Amino acid sequence: MTERAGRATMRDVAALAGVSIKTVSRVVNAEAGVADPVRERVQDAVTRLDYRHHLGASNLRRGSSRSGLIGALLQDVSNSFSAALLRSLEDAARSRGTAILSASLDEEPDREVSLVNDLVSRRVDGLVIMPSTLRQDYLSSEVRVGLPVVFVDREPQGVAADSVSVENFEGAQMGAEHLLAQGHRRIACLTDLPQISTAQRRYAGFVQAFAERGQRPDERLAISGLRGAAAAEEAVIQLLDLDRPPTAVFAGRNDLAQGTVRALRRRGLSESVAVVGFDDFPLADLLTPALTVIRQDVGRIGRITAEILFARIDGDASPPQRVVIEPTLVVRGSGEIPPPA
Repeated sequence: MTERAGRATMRDVAALAGVSIKTVSRVVNAEAGVADPVRERVQDAVTRLDYRHHLGASNLRRGSSRSGLIGALLQDVSNSFSAALLRSLEDAARSRGTAILSASLDEEPDREVSLVNDLVSRRVDGLVIMPSTLRQDYLSSEVRVGLPVVFVDREPQGVAADSVSVENFEGAQMGAEHLLAQGHRRIACLTDLPQISTAQRRYAGFVQAFAERGQRPDERLAISGLRGAAAAEEAVIQLLDLDRPPTAVFAGRNDLAQGTVRALRRRGLSESVAVVGFDDFPLADLLTPALTVIRQDVGRIGRITAEILFARIDGDASPPQRVVIEPTLVVRGSGEIPPPA
């Protein structure tokens, strides 16, 4: 059996390039003061030896407290919203030579606390969190000593920190009003776990749209606690089996809208039951009919989140910011199906 060779060290690079370790350090840390021919020799040695620079060790030698890492804890990185948000954060981090350690929380509070502790122990420079916990008091000591934390999609509770979110109440109200304007009255509302603040706000906005018309939605058509497209699909099938089924559906998440579309297709009702979804997703415009949605500008959310986080990392000590972004109604066809005559 061949013994595995160890990873090349800075000393190995220096020996191959015929320079001092200090010169290698200057080259790999992109510092000035090295002649171009010497820099090229070092870079060639780095390539030949497959050398990987240890940023953490370098920071320790220079007395820097930066790790060049940030943590991003989102609900589900396989979901299009979380994936697009992560990509936006990555683009901003890459321009600063910063790497992102990301993970999915899956609405599990214990998982959130454990992952935060793990990232803090790795000395990340900052955190972006889409929290699962009801309160984030457990972060108070870290925030107090200066760890930059930005909450995204959901506002923090129990800790003073920055947040970037969408106006969920008004967005859901806009979606319900759109269906009411088409003449629908029996509108189903599908939402996530009831303890999640975004689900609460979206359902409240849905109810408010009826209230402003002097009406109340049928509570039997409001289904909460739905975790994913499969659960939404089965919930809609059950609703369609009622003596008086809904003529329209407001789906409070992109995956719930996907499940709704599948259920209607199973029953041959895609052209008969109206649907408005909260949040867009890839190929939603290619469905038949194309899906009408309340769109969140995920790219903008990510850019603002990154701007705030890196400003904090760079020393911004201003009071915490609360940024709320307005969603928009994108009319495509599914939300404009009228109720039966």
